[in-house]
Parts: sequence; C-alpha cells; structure tokens
Amino acid sequence: MSQPYTIQDEITLPGFAGTVHLPGEAGYEELRRSLNPRVDAHPALVAEAYGVADLRGALLAARQHGVPFAVQATGHGTHDACDGGVLVRTSPMASVLVDPDRRIARVGPGALWGEVVAAAAPFGLAPLSGSSPSVGVTGYTLGGGLGWLARKHGFAADSVVRAEVLLADGRHVVASADSHPELFWALRGGGGGFGVVTSLEFRLHPVERVFSGFAYFPIEAAAETLTAYRSWIEDAPDEISTAVVLRRMPEDAPEAVRGRHVVMVKVVHAGEAEEARRLLAPLWRAAGPALLDETRPSTYAATSMGGTPNRHMDMFETVPDEVIGTLVRAAEHAQTVEIRHWGGAMARPGQDAGPVSHRGTKLSVIVDTVVPGLAEELRPYANGGTFLNFLADPARTAAAFTTGDFRRLREVKRAYDPDGFFRVGHVTR
Repeated sequence: MSQPYTIQDEITLPGFAGTVHLPGEAGYEELRRSLNPRVDAHPALVAEAYGVADLRGALLAARQHGVPFAVQATGHGTHDACDGGVLVRTSPMASVLVDPDRRIARVGPGALWGEVVAAAAPFGLAPLSGSSPSVGVTGYTLGGGLGWLARKHGFAADSVVRAEVLLADGRHVVASADSHPELFWALRGGGGGFGVVTSLEFRLHPVERVFSGFAYFPIEAAAETLTAYRSWIEDAPDEISTAVVLRRMPEDAPEAVRGRHVVMVKVVHAGEAEEARRLLAPLWRAAGPALLDETRPSTYAATSMGGTPNRHMDMFETVPDEVIGTLVRAAEHAQTVEIRHWGGAMARPGQDAGPVSHRGTKLSVIVDTVVPGLAEELRPYANGGTFLNFLADPARTAAAFTTGDFRRLREVKRAYDPDGFFRVGHVTR
C-alpha cells in the first residue's frame, strides 16, 4: 500500500501512487517550471499523477488544506503561478487510442500532439493538432485549438465528442452532448477552469498527405508581400492555410538565409502540390525571387510548422496600409512578427459549437517581443478580440469571448465549481 506523502507536516496525499517532489529536490525544480518565462511557480509540492485516483487524491488534499490547485501537462498554457499549492503533472497519463472505423481518438491528459499524429497516421487520419508536436493535447483543445487544418476542419475544440472530467467536489463525470451538456459546451473552448479533464475523445480527419513548408524572401519585399497577402486571402480556398512572417533567422538556419532578416511564408495545403503552387504563385511574384523554397509534398505526420512565442497579439478584419507600415517597423525590433490567415471552417461553426469566439476574425498578428508603442499603434485597427490559447494575461480572460458566451460560461462555473476551487489561470470568475 502506498504511504502518504507529507510536506511541512501539512499537506498529505494519502494513497498517491505517483511520484511526489518536494522543494529542494531536483525533480521539483524541473517539474515546477512552465514554458512561460514570466511564470516562476513555487508550489508546496509537485505530484506526478498516474491515474484518476491520483488526480482525485491531490485535488481533495488541496481542497482540504485550502491551497491552490493546478494541473500542468507540458506547461505551454501556464500563465499563473501555483504558489504554495498542489501542482499536478499529468505527463505519465499519456495514453493514445485510435479507433479508425469511427475516426475517433481517445487520449489521456498528458498526451502530446506528436503522439496522436503518429497513432493516427497509419490509418490515413489526422487530428486537428497544433503547430508543434510537443504541445499537450488537452490544454490546447480546451482553449480552442488553432491548427494548420483549422481552415478546412475548424478549431480543435469543435472536434471534441466526449470528455471525462474530475469536478471540484471529487466527482468524476462524463461530459457529452447527452450528459452534462452545459459542461460539455463550456469545455469546448472555454478553458480548463471547470474541472480536470481526465480523458478526451475527438474526431480525426482523412488527411494523409499535404503540401507544406516554408519559403523565404528578402525583407525588402515585406510591405509588397503583405499588401498582396491582404488581397490574396480573399479568394484562398479552405484547403490552404498560410502565414506571412517577418523574421530574423538564427545562425543555425540553412546557409541561404542564415542570420538574415527575411519574409517567410508558411503554408499547409490539404491537397495536391500542383494546385498549391498555382494558388501561391501570386504571393511568390509579389515577394520576388525566393532566397530558399522548402515547400514540398509531405505526409501530415512529417509536417511541423512551429509557432511564434506570444508577447503581443491582435486580431484584424483586414490590414490597412497603416498596419502594414507599423508591422514592418516593428520587425526591426522583434525577432518574429507573424500575420496569419484565419477564416474558412473556423468562421462556420455548427449550431452546437462551444464558446470559441471571434470566429469571424480574418487575420491575427503575433509578435514575440515587447515593442514599445506597438499596441497603441495597432489598437485603432484591431477588432479588440483575442484567443484563449494565445492570451497570457488571466485578468483579460473575458476578452476571449463574446459577452453572451462569457455570461453563459460564468453560469456553468457557478454550477460546477460554486466556491471557485479552480482559480489558477484562465477561469470565468
């Protein structure tokens, strides 16, 4: 029988089967950290959970002692420190099961997108995964999930069909269209402040091969490329997802672009290579001769697009000349400025869709560096929205939703977590 773990003679986890790390231990220092450099958490303990019983035990212990409680898989979506509380890592709960006949994947709360992509690929299927294979599935999906197949198939949250959830009082329930439907609605884009999702089921899509990769052009063509991009997206079919990135390339980049300031076009086309090249030709002409073109046919499983660390984000219906000029100037101070095309299936939700908001947005801008004055220059042209996955400030959670959806999310919060036990990170207070 497992022995209770004790920290400072206060917090115990009776019968906990996983590993508990205390301050001062090497494991504690490694596992307490998130991928957000602004979060330096110092929980009372870090517990690695191996199953629902471990999660429930940790939750009830935190509840009994009145300390904060947080769950972390990879740390990509961590924005608040769980200081003095119980931080549970779910990395050991990384099961992935694929049902190819139903085109459904069932995953544990520690699963990564790379693991799901690899499990689905032999059946010619693909999940609506994120930009990096190392991103955790559950947190990404609960926050909406904007992937490179989203213009064709929608947000990752829209693909969810079932979730098992550990509630604040320790109950373990199933959330689906037929069971706890309000909780099911809230989970599909409303974040993780309603309970601990212990398993997630979502649809897979018949995508085996894509045309994908990056093409690099001289930075001198930045304004012309963005001007062309503004018009080009109006006729872009749902099958093609793109972003124009103004980037300073690192010293370990390919020789043709090593250390250079470039315009990079990122593309994933869920279709034939010839059609992709035809669609992209106007952008290539606007940008000028490529310094390097790495776009090519590939399997979806081998496609990794990478992301841009978010230090500033805005959403736009279009990018007028004033915004283009501002972004070109911002690129002189930032490592990366990414302008990404949204729309397509994301803007056409089903009647039962969850609260992923600002679906009508056409473009987002993410900058990886705090550039003085940038927010003020962009504000008159932005639509005022944001996206939960990209929102680093929990004080602005409401900005990620419509007024009506946020009101409904607060009602679900009161129903399932009436005393606000889940209070670390994005929660609908």
